[in-house]
Amino acid sequence: MIDHIYISVSDVKKSLKFYLEALKPLGWREFGAYDSSTGPEGVPDLYGLGDAQYMKNPGSGSSIWLRQRQKGETGLYVGIHANSTKEVEAAYAAALKAEGKDEGAPAERTYFARGYYAANIADFDGNHIEFVYKDF
Repeated sequence: MIDHIYISVSDVKKSLKFYLEALKPLGWREFGAYDSSTGPEGVPDLYGLGDAQYMKNPGSGSSIWLRQRQKGETGLYVGIHANSTKEVEAAYAAALKAEGKDEGAPAERTYFARGYYAANIADFDGNHIEFVYKDF
């Protein structure tokens, strides 16, 4: 589980579609946008996705906020918790279908720990995602 992250992307609409499809098997949903014109200077427009817990209670769970990438920004790596190996596999398959780039098929990663099962994907902006289930 994560609390929240910001991901800077080159195409918000395309990225929102990608993340919605890739995270759908894990129970994530789009929950709205933050209009920067209503907030402090320097805070960009943000587009939110939340996990099942966040959707029940925004004070808990995890969220991801997409924002338009500005010149000089770089990609991101984030690990996202799954509840089973089947969820890892489903998220990996959905991410590939949504035009993600394979960076490691679902498998146990014993070099991290016994029971550490993960798959790795990159989106089209070079952000790296690891779907992970820890059976320990």
